[in-house]
Amino acid sequence: MKRKFALYLLLPLLFAVKGCGIYSFTGGSISAGMKTVSVSLFENVAPLVVPTLSQAFTESLKERIRNQTSLSFIRTEGDAHFEGKITSYTIQPVSIQGGNMPTAEQNRLSITVQVKYVNAIEPDKSFDQSFTRYKDFSSSTSFASVEQSLIKDINQQLTEDIYNRAFANW
Repeated sequence: MKRKFALYLLLPLLFAVKGCGIYSFTGGSISAGMKTVSVSLFENVAPLVVPTLSQAFTESLKERIRNQTSLSFIRTEGDAHFEGKITSYTIQPVSIQGGNMPTAEQNRLSITVQVKYVNAIEPDKSFDQSFTRYKDFSSSTSFASVEQSLIKDINQQLTEDIYNRAFANW
């Protein structure tokens, strides 16, 4: 009897919490009334150009939004709109081995993306910001053999940062 009584007390509380939108399973706080999103192709204007990076980054951002929201994609002028450009793609040494001929033990691939986000529902949540992420790799490894994997990992990190900035208010 006590269990049933406790259950009757807890059920309304659970519905009230869900109804208030206190917790979201996606971690996002999408503006009320937002139904559509558009993502323009991110042009690659970095001095060092990887031909597939523009498309790979754009698709990674779309995939992140598709997997974590219920927004519908449209071609242009969504309630949420993302556009921008890849401004930097660099490879540089980060860990040097000493000796007569110093050499790089670790290298770092860094990618920077300039993102303009327009929130048509709540314009004060719009932003224009750069995001940079990197991944280190061993100099004993052929860069060509790990480049696509590094790009994929960095794109996941960048799109998480961008998603969180746009939808989770981080």
